[in-house]
Amino acid sequence: MAKLNQIIAVEKGVKTKSFQELTDAHQRVQKGALLSGISRTYQPKDEEGEQLPPESTRVQVKGEEVLRSVTGTLTRLFDVTATKDWANCEARADVVVDGTPLLRDVPVSYLLFLEKQLVDVHTFVRKLPILDAAETWTLDPSTDSWRTEPVRTVRTKKVPRNHVKAEATEHHPAQVEMYFEDIAAGYWTTVKFSGALPARRVNELVERVEKLQRAVKFAREEANGAEVTDRRIGDAVFAYLLGNGQGE
Repeated sequence: MAKLNQIIAVEKGVKTKSFQELTDAHQRVQKGALLSGISRTYQPKDEEGEQLPPESTRVQVKGEEVLRSVTGTLTRLFDVTATKDWANCEARADVVVDGTPLLRDVPVSYLLFLEKQLVDVHTFVRKLPILDAAETWTLDPSTDSWRTEPVRTVRTKKVPRNHVKAEATEHHPAQVEMYFEDIAAGYWTTVKFSGALPARRVNELVERVEKLQRAVKFAREEANGAEVTDRRIGDAVFAYLLGNGQGE
């Protein structure tokens, strides 16, 4: 008895072969010359007349033979696909994380969906914003966000000053140079807030997603290892289509 993963492995090849053979068959039956044949002989009017050899062209493509060939190929495709689809309805497995079943009796089709979705979840989680490691953060319940300790800084302003380079004399005025001096004008008290996440939290989320990804993949492989029952669908379909006893 075959396993589901074996049926899945051969299905692609069967599809490719059947498509190619169906295409070839379609092209053959469209060529009228290959479907036509002729046979003719020549008889002179009298015994002294010219003798000509007979001419013949045999039929190279026969519709019924093409039908039988296509039917054989498509019957195989119908059977393989039916076997896979019926088995997909029955193949199930538990998703087990850390030895505990998280999801029970999950169909293989849903495991495939879950596996694909977790790729997107993993990408999303890995890109979550992380708190700046250069700051010390604490959770502030009043804002439901992270905050730093208050930092006090001086606010300065520039005040013009005069610097006398040379005192005035009775012949020359004083030489004065103006400059600006920074003096304290006040104090800023700054508290930073952030809605980002601690690196520890993001790493934990990434680890959980990756652990679930591994569990889902294992469950899918287990489900795909289930034995399948061969389905014979093609014979019934083509017996009806070709009028071989059913549906008449």
